[in-house]
Amino acid sequence: MVELRKSYGGVRAVARYRAQHAAAPRRRPVGCVAFPQLQRGETVTLNRYPHGHVFYRKLGKSYPRVVRGEGCWLFDDTGKAYLDAVGGAYVANLGHSNPEIADALARQAREFGYLSATAFTHGPVEELAGELAETLPGDLNKLYFLSSGSEAVEAALKLARQYWIEAGKPSKHRIIALNPSYHGNTLLALSASAREQYRLPFREWLVDVERIPAPYAYRCACRGDDPTCPTCSGAALEAQIQRLGADTVAAFIAEPVGGSSTGASTPRPDYFRTIREICDRHQVLFVADEILCGAGRTGTWWAVEPYGVVPDLMVVGKGISGGYAPLSAVAAPERIVDVIAEGSGSFLHAQTFSFHPVSCAAGLAAVRVLKRERLVERCAKLGVTLQRRLATLMDLPHVGDVRGRGLLAGIEFVEDKGTRAPFLRAAKFVEAFTEAAQEAGLIVWPNVGHADGVNGDLVVVAPPFVVTEQEIDQIVTRFKTAHAAALKAVKVGAR
Repeated sequence: MVELRKSYGGVRAVARYRAQHAAAPRRRPVGCVAFPQLQRGETVTLNRYPHGHVFYRKLGKSYPRVVRGEGCWLFDDTGKAYLDAVGGAYVANLGHSNPEIADALARQAREFGYLSATAFTHGPVEELAGELAETLPGDLNKLYFLSSGSEAVEAALKLARQYWIEAGKPSKHRIIALNPSYHGNTLLALSASAREQYRLPFREWLVDVERIPAPYAYRCACRGDDPTCPTCSGAALEAQIQRLGADTVAAFIAEPVGGSSTGASTPRPDYFRTIREICDRHQVLFVADEILCGAGRTGTWWAVEPYGVVPDLMVVGKGISGGYAPLSAVAAPERIVDVIAEGSGSFLHAQTFSFHPVSCAAGLAAVRVLKRERLVERCAKLGVTLQRRLATLMDLPHVGDVRGRGLLAGIEFVEDKGTRAPFLRAAKFVEAFTEAAQEAGLIVWPNVGHADGVNGDLVVVAPPFVVTEQEIDQIVTRFKTAHAAALKAVKVGAR
């Protein structure tokens, strides 16, 4: 917050300047603040950047300052408590302020804080890879560690491309993804994402990615009931590959359970079996994006497990370190890595903080806690409770759908429950709800645009795995409070 105090003489100087230029006023450049009409001794306060030298995504927004976390709770500097029902950004799976992970970070930092992966290996990364490999499906047993989900998606798609080049099929370069979908904000990950509000300003920089409709039953014309529906059955992928030519398609990327883009929408049980068969038939690599839905979030170690299929590549992140350090990874089988090892001998990708020892130490501690405390199994058990209690929200006006698996749930708001028509974007319903929820001490994850690329409002609930049944009850209670406040704020009637 910046405070400006101007003398009376300063005001006279501004008045003279205005008088001189009144005949030819110029438009104020974007970002400039108009000088106010000040009286002697007056003070003006500028709130454009309320956090000093920091600028956040929402410019000008004043954020609460968190000073402490414990379990599912965050506390700000006024003493207000927030029930973190989304684990920050789906990452704090073990809750806030876990002392075992904090100690692991400190211990590794005291030994050595950084090594270049171009010159050295180290214990934490090799131990973490071994622990994770025990949980991965099928033949996925090689891991390449990075820092963020976007980085992992970039690396996985580059690995797919390099694999086909070194396998003697350089024409295979196209990527197919779902619509809607979200895979990250770096340029290749953003190219794979179907989030127009993020893509539009950078469209000229993005690569072409082909799309098929996401298996999003609530928004599909068949409502998920038609076994022959190309969208919900997976047959749309076959048609797209045939249209493009199988010899040009390198990879298909999808989330096994929808993340924020479709609000925890879960496809039919046979969807990914069909996808797997199509990819095998046309020699297309299936890349499973488990950044959000993996690491136990849906009640199994990996969200793809219940479908009985194994992807060719898998990207993991968020919860694998519990949020205590930035960490992600690409998981691959030896059959893919071997092709490059026996060819050029080098994966053409590197980042300064890849294989970071402190991040890997955090990940190792987090994975061991998940295993020892059987938190994935706990997630499955409490997930049943969460889904059952959230289902009661369907009785509220303008709640069109509640869906999910495990401790991942999406609640979709609509203007008309009968027709499933979304609110118009101008109403900004989910913004009003999220603000009301935070005021009520509840943190959720909002998303917009999923219905048609512009309209659509939903929130996702994904509490830490240490959540209790009593806290689940509080999530539902505070949700109802926020819902009533949001309806009032946007002046919406009951429908």
